[in-house]
Amino acid sequence: MFDPPTPDALILEQISIHQAERCLIALNTRIEPGEILTIMGPSGVGKSTLLAFLAGFLASTFSASGQVWLGNSEISALPAERRRLGLLFQDPLLFPHLSVGGNLAFGIPHGGSKRQRHAKAEQALADIGLTGFANRNPETLSGGQRARVALMRVLLAEPRAMLLDEPFSRLDAALREEIRQLVFKRARDKGLPTLLVTHDQADAKAAGGPVIELTTHKNAAGSDPCGV
Repeated sequence: MFDPPTPDALILEQISIHQAERCLIALNTRIEPGEILTIMGPSGVGKSTLLAFLAGFLASTFSASGQVWLGNSEISALPAERRRLGLLFQDPLLFPHLSVGGNLAFGIPHGGSKRQRHAKAEQALADIGLTGFANRNPETLSGGQRARVALMRVLLAEPRAMLLDEPFSRLDAALREEIRQLVFKRARDKGLPTLLVTHDQADAKAAGGPVIELTTHKNAAGSDPCGV
């Protein structure tokens, strides 16, 4: 079982991502524990590709260089499952063949008795206002409920940092604000360095941290330089 996460900075050191001869992203930055860094840009600029590289599943059509650090640990050579990065997507991606409680139990690191894992899942549901939902089918949940369960499943995995891939974009306006605040508060409370990618200015404002804007301007040679 993993040790409880310790707050460490997430450091992106001289990151460069290419698709063929085209440079998508060049980035050199540091995200402190509990800080939320927002990366903004239009669709196709490489925001989700950056998260895929950090999380360890970059498609073979891309190439990347640079180092990713969590505190004093360089993690970019580790397999995805050992990087301890929690990733939230646009869709909650709950497993339809598992109950709500089963989805949460899936995120809990191995170790402890079945009863302990069940109790941990039940407490997590209570923390997000879903007491008694453990046996529910995920397909019976509302959009906001699914988003809360997805967040808690990520947190139960005890990540050391969070990666947010436009997780609010599929929610209606009222739910978007509620889930934004829940996600950001949990990240800050747990001291997790958090990287949010979005094209929504309201997301960046709610995050309250530094913002980096990516661009796709062409240079005179017609290729796309890295824009930060």
